[in-house]
Amino acid sequence: MKKAQSRDQIYAPSEVEVGPFEFSQSVVRVFPDMIERSVPGYRLLLDLTPLMVARAVQPGSHLYDLGCSLGAATLAARRAVQVDDVRIIAADTSPDMVTRCREIIAADNSRVPVDVVEADACEMDIENASVVLMYFTLQFIAPERRDALLRKIASGLRPGGVLLLAEKLAFEPEASQAWLDTHHHDFKRAQGYSDLEIARKRQALENVLIAETRADHHRRLEAAGFDQVIDWFQCFNFAAVAAVKGKR
Repeated sequence: MKKAQSRDQIYAPSEVEVGPFEFSQSVVRVFPDMIERSVPGYRLLLDLTPLMVARAVQPGSHLYDLGCSLGAATLAARRAVQVDDVRIIAADTSPDMVTRCREIIAADNSRVPVDVVEADACEMDIENASVVLMYFTLQFIAPERRDALLRKIASGLRPGGVLLLAEKLAFEPEASQAWLDTHHHDFKRAQGYSDLEIARKRQALENVLIAETRADHHRRLEAAGFDQVIDWFQCFNFAAVAAVKGKR
């Protein structure tokens, strides 16, 4: 039986001290509600993912979901696999996320095998990949580790393979950033979050989620060895790119 989705009220109690955000057991319990009410366009992003995966996935290859959380992107990708001998590796550093993700994947009816592993994407081997998903993961990795991770992903992709990268972006000039922040907060209010919850969540994410500009991401991906970097999705501060490895 499907578990009822718990509502995110983590930052509602004003008497609780706000510490740095982490993917703890309390976050795991409310994560599906939290991300859908916090990330505008998240459901559409997941709905479009199978279209991207279906064209990119290759027979006899691996598909990685790095920072898989509870496996929503893994399941979206799994539905799109129509070729033979594909294995999905879903990885997350949070043991609580991994435990719950394994339960969710086990309840899904599909012929495509999925290994859910507790691992740091920066320390993993990426091999024989045709698709790599990183949805709102890179932003939580220290900036000085990002170049090496993306080089490793590019190296581990087959020719024609693709990295689907979704991130919260930073914007320039400052006025553009302020405009987008204002509308993102309006979105969160429309989802039922109070001003107190919005402010406390923002405080918790400070120096934990480090966003970069679209230009920063393009430069890093091109330097890592990707031949094409294509912007294909944006909703307020949140965007996705497809980074394609050439067939040469």
